Amino acid sequence: MKKYLFAVAMLCSTIAYAQKAIAPDSIKTVDLKEIVVSSTRATTKTPMTFNEIKQEEIEENNTGKDLPYLLEMTPSAVTTSDAGAGVGYTGIRIRGSDPARVNVTLNGIPYNDPESQQVFWVNLPDFASSVSSIQVQRGLGTSTNGAGAFGASVNIETKGLNRNSYATLDNSIGSFNTRKHTAMFGTGLIADKFAFDGRLSQITSDGYVDRATTDLKSYFLSGGYYGQKSLVKFNIFSGHETTYQAWYGVPESRMDHDVDEMNAYVARNFIGSADSLNLLNSGRTYNQYTYDNEIDDYDQTHYQLISAFDLSETITLNVSAFLIHGEGYFEQYKTDRDLADYGLNDITIGTETITSTDLIQRRWLNNNFYGTTFSLDYLPNNGFKFTLGGAWNQYNGDHFGKVIWAQYASNGTIRHPYYFNNSLKKDFNIFGKAIYNLSDQLSLFGDLQYRTVDYTMEGDDNDAQTIDQSHNYNFFNPKFGVKLQLNDQSSAYASVAIGSKEPVRNDFTDNVSTATPKAEKMTDLEIGYNRKTTKYTFNANLFWMDYKDQLVVTGELNDVGSSLRTNVDKSYRAGIELQLGYQLADKLKLNTNVSFSQNKIDGYNETIYNYGIGWDEYNADVISYGKTDIAFSPNVVAGGNLEYSPINGLNLRWIHKYVGEQFLDNTSTDSRKLDAYYVSDAIATYTLTGNSFKSISLKFAVYNLFNQMYSANGYTWGYRGGGEEIRENFYYPQAGTNFMIGLNIKL
Repeated sequence: MKKYLFAVAMLCSTIAYAQKAIAPDSIKTVDLKEIVVSSTRATTKTPMTFNEIKQEEIEENNTGKDLPYLLEMTPSAVTTSDAGAGVGYTGIRIRGSDPARVNVTLNGIPYNDPESQQVFWVNLPDFASSVSSIQVQRGLGTSTNGAGAFGASVNIETKGLNRNSYATLDNSIGSFNTRKHTAMFGTGLIADKFAFDGRLSQITSDGYVDRATTDLKSYFLSGGYYGQKSLVKFNIFSGHETTYQAWYGVPESRMDHDVDEMNAYVARNFIGSADSLNLLNSGRTYNQYTYDNEIDDYDQTHYQLISAFDLSETITLNVSAFLIHGEGYFEQYKTDRDLADYGLNDITIGTETITSTDLIQRRWLNNNFYGTTFSLDYLPNNGFKFTLGGAWNQYNGDHFGKVIWAQYASNGTIRHPYYFNNSLKKDFNIFGKAIYNLSDQLSLFGDLQYRTVDYTMEGDDNDAQTIDQSHNYNFFNPKFGVKLQLNDQSSAYASVAIGSKEPVRNDFTDNVSTATPKAEKMTDLEIGYNRKTTKYTFNANLFWMDYKDQLVVTGELNDVGSSLRTNVDKSYRAGIELQLGYQLADKLKLNTNVSFSQNKIDGYNETIYNYGIGWDEYNADVISYGKTDIAFSPNVVAGGNLEYSPINGLNLRWIHKYVGEQFLDNTSTDSRKLDAYYVSDAIATYTLTGNSFKSISLKFAVYNLFNQMYSANGYTWGYRGGGEEIRENFYYPQAGTNFMIGLNIKL
């Protein structure tokens, strides 16, 4: 915290100095978007692959589902939902890359959890209501802050200055008792200098999966000073989530309604009578958890101090400081747990010794993530732009567990602590990027980034294993490209980039091999063509992402639902992404995209545990495969929508999504895969405008219009024993046909 306060003090000093340096007769108001997010965003001159989602499109699709569902129409994107209805724990994969490979920044400030590198959208409920634009760069993209982008980067900009006062009420209700209530307000520009904005939100849902309830609350407050050549803005936003756990998934036999296989599953996994009845009597919405408070309860608060200045006609400066505080737990009911595993003594009563107990445990996280970001833009003329940017941040996180109840308490007390460990991670990066126009038709791009990471873990994990270790990484990530303006309507580009990425916490703590997980390296080649006319837009992009020591998921999960990973020597992703927007008629528009790819590992070794014929051994068998498909990497992903506006104020959209088959592990085994699926949605919006209000919009959405029974995610694990090989597959079923209806009033 002292270092955070020091960073804030340095920022305030910078602001004070810059304010003195600014001439009082300046006439240009700083554009927050141009200054704050431009250093990590691509532009029309950047030879990179990207899409941008504007505020109007965000508002059209924001009915309460988590933010990944607002991005699922971007090329190569696949969304998932643990609870099956798009609310709660959700995720997005882009080009087959999992969320730990998707870099996310909020106003240029890193958001990925530094340890897992995951993006927990559930901690930012209804954040989309405070967003003005989102840019999705695929591949390595331009240099950014925070976790390395190994499949994509998502750059989110919150709403900027609104010169006029406003108030908005946005309410939606729908299937599974899903409700979204949002109130927003803004003062407009006060005394030509100040503006304040706010939002309060609540989203609740029973979920599609049994008991997978969600209760999300959030707020967003922002106040800014808008000078003629300066801006100072403070954002504070927070989310509190309480979700009933649904991360275990549904066994394959339950999905197939195969009673014999369900009974076999019960027998080989020693499932008790109550749990077996739950399995047999449920449908595809089965949830293993039945304890009434098997919940995840977490609170996360963000503080952002953002400043931007025009230091001269050619130089602009942005400096930001941030703090993210997170604190919460997940609670679990456990049966027949060894007392010794919790630091508790065995109990002797007469001649009987009790060595195990039923109990309720809470596993806690308490962390602070803080730091600074900066960028200095130099634009001497229209033919050259140079940006010097970077960030420093530190993460300090405690992991600990408590027993809040036990059938046999032994020597424990209420909230008995049974493990504790701390992680400290420091991250620094600096980059310089430049665009130089050789002519009106030809632009050159260069981007050099240096990043260093120090990561230390100390203490005992929940399995009583000591995890003391320290790791240091130094990465150099160069990127180069060229863009050619062929004519007024067409352009082409090519780029090559090299990126590196450190392992995540679970790669170290859940590592079952003796080898230390290696950092990954990737070379990304992108070649693209864009054409835009008054009638249509067309984009085509070829990519080749060549990996060294890629960390791929094995198909298994650890005890908190996170994927286990292993290094593979050589692997690649190669494909083509096509986008078309076509004005079919005056009131009829088509937008569509499709991605074709190959995602391969050049030789994969699977480790499977062998307990022997008599279940009295413990060996690790290695099965070697040739070239295989990377898990969760469909060869075909397509999406699109047909939009029709028959009369003023009425908008009708028919939305389509197709995802090809995906394998649950890296063996390309047909018995361990997700089937291809096609989903169609329909959304109708009618908007009225008037004198006493800005607008009133009524929205009706039907999701999964044709009631497709599909799963968008899953996992698998296996073992050998008793002379046979057992494989267990689990799936996360998604909801059939469901609806939402919403009313939005803007004053």
